Amino acid sequence: MPKPTPPSPTRLLRVVALTIATAMVCATLPPQAALAQTDTPAVTTPEQPPEALNPAQQVDWVLTHHILPGFDRLAAQSATLAEVAASHCTPDDPALRDAFARAFDAWIAASHLRFGPTETDNRAFALAFWPDSRNKIPGTLRRALTEATRDTLTDADSFASQSVALRGFYALEYLLFDAAIQSEGSADQRCALVAAISADIARTSAAIRDDWHNSYAVTLVSPAPGNRYQSEAEIRQELFKTLTTGFQVLVDMRLGRPLGQFDAPRPNRAEARRSARSQRHIVLTLTAMEPLALALAAGDPALMQDIHAGFAKALTRASALDDPSLAGVADPARRFRIEAVQQDVSDLRSLITTRLGPKLGVTAGFNSLDGD
Repeated sequence: MPKPTPPSPTRLLRVVALTIATAMVCATLPPQAALAQTDTPAVTTPEQPPEALNPAQQVDWVLTHHILPGFDRLAAQSATLAEVAASHCTPDDPALRDAFARAFDAWIAASHLRFGPTETDNRAFALAFWPDSRNKIPGTLRRALTEATRDTLTDADSFASQSVALRGFYALEYLLFDAAIQSEGSADQRCALVAAISADIARTSAAIRDDWHNSYAVTLVSPAPGNRYQSEAEIRQELFKTLTTGFQVLVDMRLGRPLGQFDAPRPNRAEARRSARSQRHIVLTLTAMEPLALALAAGDPALMQDIHAGFAKALTRASALDDPSLAGVADPARRFRIEAVQQDVSDLRSLITTRLGPKLGVTAGFNSLDGD
């Protein structure tokens, strides 16, 4: 294989010079009593890209203002979760639930970035085994709570070799919010499993962050023959695919699964319904994806304005649902509001596909969800 072309000093400086997005609160969801006996973190607006970015600057901006800060935040919040879980392991502990909420938020805000280090060793699935269409998580947890040895739960390599149904945020959600699982095994075993899952989340998140900083960041800004990406167009294709995958998850999974059919709604299929985070995940995802879409549209003010308006419409409606677990899909009087959100997101996806894709000269292509 030809030796990869090294990046220019200017590009390396851009990679190193990160800007961590901090901004005013954009939207706060309604109180979620079931989520925690603690305050739910507000959903904040990430940094927005400037209008004038040439194609090379678009990629640099997405890397330094969107991707790297997102995985830095995930690693930091997951490390805090692991630290808290080591000494606060009872399900209703406010400190544990708060740490869980903040780390889960950070994952959802970065979960559309399903390429590169997140796909290595199935890390995305290790963090987020959802949808669990065969209901594997509860059975796997029950076996672990009654049969797992101490070494399985305390040895990092041993735990990392376990089924993804035993790992990540959705398994931890069961332990913190599901009464049936909380009655399985002994208190000590449940405590050990909470700590083990939390530590595993922290290790996986740190591995993603480190791979981005140590190798993949340079890869993303160094297209050349023989490299992973041979042209700027291939990189834009990857980022556009990432965006369209995020919309696919929103429309078909986060909204489509619980909506089901009008005469056959499926509220129990709502994501993270036990912790009343279903609505929140929709808002978090839309909020996180907007800067990526705007950065790719930079240089076309009219398109940027239309994209921003589309996100604003969907976010306003999603934030106003007042339905944390999307239980309203089973109530005809409330269902239409959730369907309206789905339609807004579908319209936004159509705008991205029909106008942004041609502008970039790319198509959605296949993604990690295809064929699942």
